[in-house]
Amino acid sequence: MTDPEIARCPAPAPLARIPAMGEHTTEIAPLFEVRAEIPVAADPAVVYSVISDLPRSGEWSPECQGGEWVVGTPATVGAVFRGENLRAESVVAWAPVVRGSWTTHAEVVAAEPGRTFRWAMQDSGGRAQDSVWGFDVQAAEQGSTLVHHFRMGTATEGIRGITAEMDEAARQKFFAEWGEKLSEDLGKTLARIQSVIEKN
Repeated sequence: MTDPEIARCPAPAPLARIPAMGEHTTEIAPLFEVRAEIPVAADPAVVYSVISDLPRSGEWSPECQGGEWVVGTPATVGAVFRGENLRAESVVAWAPVVRGSWTTHAEVVAAEPGRTFRWAMQDSGGRAQDSVWGFDVQAAEQGSTLVHHFRMGTATEGIRGITAEMDEAARQKFFAEWGEKLSEDLGKTLARIQSVIEKN
């Protein structure tokens, strides 16, 4: 059965390509690049005020349960957000990904009120990785168009750990299935944000 939230906001398949002869899957760049959009009946400034309030993520994210700002002025470039996350056992169940509860740290890398908000996932040493989530807001006839996107240019610390013991066939399977998961998550997130904003 199709999740009604996904049906309301279908997300395109992630961009991907087959590795060339002798090329390792984790050498492909970008590893993931997904994007989805949805109309929202609200002014861009209103939409931005919601999507940049990361502690509210639990209202719309499939995994992030919320969290708190731990460094800097909230929602400004350089600020760091500690997220509290929860992942079900059924998510790409065969792969050695984190299950249950865990925390992440993300650094804001772009914050233009009414336009764009992006954050990069940090590694265990507190360095921003080439793994960036974001929202772009554009004025539209009925309010706004909200775009949600994710791009991982090179393998993060976590991806290297997950795929370290996999052979190439397993890596390709993992990237394909994880890309599908990301696309579904973007669609769910946008539908929930739309609902949160339009109910107010």
